[in-house]
Amino acid sequence: MGEVVIGVDVGTGSARAGVFDLSGRLLGAAKHPIRIWHEPGERVEQSSDDIWRACLAAVRAAVAEAGVAPGDVRGLGFDATCSMVVLDPAGRSLPVGPHGEAERDVIVWMDHRAVAETRRVNAGGHSVLAFVGGAISPEMQVPKLMWLKAHMPATYAAAGHFLDLSDFLTFRATGSLARSACTVTCKWTYLAHEGRFDDEFLRAVGLEDLAEGGRARIGAEVVDPGTPQGAGLDARAAGELGLLAGTPVAASLIDAHAGAVGTLGSEDGPGGRVAYIMGTSACIMASTPDAAFVPGVWGPYYAALMPGAWLNEGGQSAAGAAVDHLVRSSPAFGEASAAAAAEGLDVLKYLEARVVARAGGLGDVARIAGNVHVLPDLLGNRSPHADPDARGVVAGLGLDASQAALEQLYVAALCGLGYATAEAIEAMRAAGVPCETLVVSGGASRSALVRRILADATGMPVAVPATPEPVLLGSAMLGAVAAGLHPDLPAAMRAMSRIAETVEPAGSAVADLHSARRRVFDSLRRLDREAREIMRPFSLPDG
Repeated sequence: MGEVVIGVDVGTGSARAGVFDLSGRLLGAAKHPIRIWHEPGERVEQSSDDIWRACLAAVRAAVAEAGVAPGDVRGLGFDATCSMVVLDPAGRSLPVGPHGEAERDVIVWMDHRAVAETRRVNAGGHSVLAFVGGAISPEMQVPKLMWLKAHMPATYAAAGHFLDLSDFLTFRATGSLARSACTVTCKWTYLAHEGRFDDEFLRAVGLEDLAEGGRARIGAEVVDPGTPQGAGLDARAAGELGLLAGTPVAASLIDAHAGAVGTLGSEDGPGGRVAYIMGTSACIMASTPDAAFVPGVWGPYYAALMPGAWLNEGGQSAAGAAVDHLVRSSPAFGEASAAAAAEGLDVLKYLEARVVARAGGLGDVARIAGNVHVLPDLLGNRSPHADPDARGVVAGLGLDASQAALEQLYVAALCGLGYATAEAIEAMRAAGVPCETLVVSGGASRSALVRRILADATGMPVAVPATPEPVLLGSAMLGAVAAGLHPDLPAAMRAMSRIAETVEPAGSAVADLHSARRRVFDSLRRLDREAREIMRPFSLPDG
């Protein structure tokens, strides 16, 4: 079969694996579900053991589908959500919630238990906040660590390792505790441009103990993504994966960042391209040679994506999750779900087919939304407003319980996500970040309707990568770099990725429609802020 590399992607609901040749061609892929617990207080947890088992199943199935031998696999790369794993010094799981179940040792990225801690950090005016867009997010690890110390002191005291999930995966595969510059820079306030954590900041937020012992609990060694970890796969992991011990394993990336790596590079380079990775949440990433400070947009992060470059990261905390929630909330969901199943489709693909047929083509689908409008901040606003208390608003609902009303809400939700993307893009442009073309990846990017509405709502060309699995490809590129098959990530990106097609914005009357809907969207955002301010005196305290 020849030389191949494997990418492993751990999302919110599943672990996936893909086998690629050195030109970036996908040879085999598989996925396996992972368990998730939702608890009161916006707590969301997972199990690192369950996640690892899902990775094993996905890799074995992908290798079998590709028909490759263990000796053909030259390198392995991991990516994962920016969830946090808590282990004792011996690597055993510790409970992260009051249930006391050690198996549940992962605080998921979307967990918002630490909103009060987030507010305290942001009120401090700390200098490190300039490198997270001016305000830290409850999705990041410092507020979660503060919550653990206050609410789970036994777990916090017993912990020997706090790891981003993708760093846990490389640890579990190789035994190496080196952290990726991607994870610690983007989620742990590591200042990669200075090569240090800010100990003064850690003291100021009550985490001074993490500075002790060479910061071993949060990362004594930080390496660039793609750096070989340890001696490669250790014997135990190799046996579990069905691969050879010593197979190079790369320092990891966060899942969205792997999508950026898998999409931005091609024969003519990534100039002016912005990566848009849409899954449960959505990330918008742009790489620049110099630091660009964008209020409300995470970063600038040095070397978090590619060596020598700065990264800005915007996005929505709820993207696919917002669409799913709104669709399920419709009284017509049961009817639509049954009809979709009868046609062998999932419900969103079924709705897409219906609205495209109803509109007579992709170009006029946005008109179906009519007077229904959606502000999709169901899990707060990640950027550019950096407002975790923001919430979704739906305007224009009636008593219609038909599938046609569900289709109207579905299209309005997609438009709302497009306008939220435009907000972040506008903030980045205002700060001098070149944004010319959106390059899309993630599950939703496979939808022609999503691509059309995104192009028209933002007024930007939307490019589609040639590979059907750009996130997995990004992780596989890490493995290729770790194995020495490419000298660095930019070289791997040029060799292994390319653009298949580009959707241009429609302009004309369609542009006028989206301009009008955007004005309503902006009004809904103002309404959400004003409503929360009016009700603030009557709100229950945090906790």
